[in-house]
Amino acid sequence: MKTRVADHLTTVFFIISLLSAGSSEHDLFLEFCGKWRHGNKPLNVDIDVSPGCEGLSVSANESSLFVRGKITAECNRTQVISLDKYVIDPDMNFCLHWEPLLDQMMLKVGKRNLILCPPSSPAQNCCTDLSNGANMPEAEYGIAKGTIRNDPLQEKTLEGYNFTGQHANCKKLCDQAKGLVKGFRNTEHPCAQRYEQEMKKDFKGNKVSKSGPKQKTFVTVDIPSDLKPPKTTKSKMSVTFLKNISMFPAFSLSAHETVSSKEARPLMDVVEISVENENITDLPEPVKIFFDHEYVPWNLRRKCVSWDTHRDPLEVNWSTFGCKTKRKGSRHTECQCDHLTYFTVLVQLEPKPVRHLLALTAITYVGCAASFISCVGLIVFFCRNRRRTKEQAVAIHLGLALALALLSLLFFFTGILANVGGDDVCTWVGALLHYALLSSLTWMGIEVLNTFWLIYMVFRPSPRPYVWYLIGFVLPVVPVGILAGVGDIYGMAEIEPDDDRDDPYRMCWMKLNEQNALLAHCFTTMALLAILVSSGVVMLFLVFREIRNRDEWKQNRVAFLSIWGLSCLFGVTWGLTFLTIEPLSDFILFLSCFLNSFQGFFLMLRFCMMNWVRKQASRSVLGSTSSGSVKQHMLQTSEKS
Repeated sequence: MKTRVADHLTTVFFIISLLSAGSSEHDLFLEFCGKWRHGNKPLNVDIDVSPGCEGLSVSANESSLFVRGKITAECNRTQVISLDKYVIDPDMNFCLHWEPLLDQMMLKVGKRNLILCPPSSPAQNCCTDLSNGANMPEAEYGIAKGTIRNDPLQEKTLEGYNFTGQHANCKKLCDQAKGLVKGFRNTEHPCAQRYEQEMKKDFKGNKVSKSGPKQKTFVTVDIPSDLKPPKTTKSKMSVTFLKNISMFPAFSLSAHETVSSKEARPLMDVVEISVENENITDLPEPVKIFFDHEYVPWNLRRKCVSWDTHRDPLEVNWSTFGCKTKRKGSRHTECQCDHLTYFTVLVQLEPKPVRHLLALTAITYVGCAASFISCVGLIVFFCRNRRRTKEQAVAIHLGLALALALLSLLFFFTGILANVGGDDVCTWVGALLHYALLSSLTWMGIEVLNTFWLIYMVFRPSPRPYVWYLIGFVLPVVPVGILAGVGDIYGMAEIEPDDDRDDPYRMCWMKLNEQNALLAHCFTTMALLAILVSSGVVMLFLVFREIRNRDEWKQNRVAFLSIWGLSCLFGVTWGLTFLTIEPLSDFILFLSCFLNSFQGFFLMLRFCMMNWVRKQASRSVLGSTSSGSVKQHMLQTSEKS
């Protein structure tokens, strides 16, 4: 009997311990939301918050929304904010967000985020555990459908709500916040970290650093000696690292202006640099901030920005003015700024929009249609000539024509299939398009290798045609099959036009906004393209050196047409993909689109020209051999000897 009693007491004591442990945890934030029912009068927000922990009151009437209380650590703000410039609905939703760890308060009114208390490092005591107190009476105008963290409080319209809080040790609150996520991933301390230093007369600059978990993220601030105001004997400089950037919503990125559409987000920490009682601008030597951050794909823009508090201190308006961006790889960014405020690196959430997309799309469609028709004609032409000659170059030309025909056909219909079939169809079409592109590039590489064989290995037999066909058509299946098996590589891709971002161009391709798909694209398509272009340029040089003394090449027309034809054959024109010279970017983009879309058409012109040359040279020894082979047209000197 005593044993049972002891067991029951142990169980009760254990439950009480759990309850007491759970009750020792504090609320890390308050999120109070509701619907403000107001009249048609000019509307405003009346703010009156100050340090303390006596409580918070949120109320409303026909024309004003009131936020009053003593809950902050340092923030002291009394202001009436007019809402005339904001779009206000008759029944407007709002949310008040309070984070004691950062001493920050944000009011979301409609689609606007008003910063009532900017973030700062935590003080010794934080006001937390705000609980709903005595509510105010019902009213015609006021707050309806009040909620705390999505938990409903009251459906009726009340004049307002009261909240009471209690003091808590900020350090323990930070440890609690870290412990909540520790079980999921190794995270750095969620609280802000502030470093202060007295800048005396002999101040020569300083470096302040903050590292993250396992050195995955790292921020270093290089303070120049010019930061110290010359008229003061000493002043206090502070650097604050803000890890919790939830209050900094996504904003768009502009080269010189501040705008506010949700297209970019802060990449990592936000750094605040300030000098006590001073407004520092136009520094002769900039403040340098080094961000070591997570991987950022090459097609996403990064920009160093600062919070433009002069434009509207109540809203976060990021601006690139006064800051220079230096990219140092995909994981490092250096910011150089000539003033002091909040700084961060904004990264674009989607690839940057394409200028002249409509014109480029039209060129692509016309080029792909012309290339497909031209390649079909070449296929018929080579099939007929293959019966008349044993020249293996004809089989290689036929393989290239088949691959280009498939590529042109798929690229022509990829936009239509993306809009009609959606993601399910795009998974297969994207894989087929990738295969067709790899196969086409492989066949261009085979053309380069065959030309090298004809010039420098004349007395050695060329590999059988089936070997080339295995390489050109079967080998590209391997990487595409592996990537399809991995999954989440192929699908619908959206390309935003610069003039109308609400109507993107959809196509079936690789999901380049995903890191795995981007790596796959670099290690397959871009790597093969780099090898092809470099080998093609080398082969052009070797061919030119071998036959530049021929009489025919002294005619500029013949020389130009021959080099141009071989460039299309070897895929050298695809090298324009790697050129990103900013003043000529539009010209290069149009040129690359035109040449590569019409590649099949240009190849048909080349072989027609070569066939015409063969007929003109029908009396020569080689006049009756392969129509269009490099051996017949370019190497007559070695053959005659």
